[in-house]
Amino acid sequence: MGIEVHNRQRGVRLDLAWLRKFAAEALPAALEHSDDGRFALRDLEEVEVAIVSDKVIARVHAEFMSLPDPTDVITFAHGEIVISADTAQFRAAEFGHSIEAEIGLYTVHGLLHLNGFEDADARDAERMHKTQDCIWRACLEKLPSPKPK
Repeated sequence: MGIEVHNRQRGVRLDLAWLRKFAAEALPAALEHSDDGRFALRDLEEVEVAIVSDKVIARVHAEFMSLPDPTDVITFAHGEIVISADTAQFRAAEFGHSIEAEIGLYTVHGLLHLNGFEDADARDAERMHKTQDCIWRACLEKLPSPKPK
């Protein structure tokens, strides 16, 4: 199984090499955590992370979820994770870390969705975010993120 990361936007500068290393580090960790016991992530040949603009993710959000606004991350069961660089940039500034670290967080979030985690209700969201934060922080310890710009 592999993971590919593609930058499909031009508005936000990213350290794509770091993001690819982070995704490769996060994948095996996410493979070990399944909330529904099915470990569906293991059945995928490849996961693709597409980093896009708010405009593009808003279109995807409207088409597949009937919600017209941009969002941070959308995950498709076939193994595609779509992430907004614009939203990540805004949130990274809000939380005081690099945009790459924020995109790394969204990548872990998407991987956990692929492995059976849900966040629609508060109890599920709390469990997912606890696992997500643990994986994210462990990956950041091994691969410190670039400094915020």
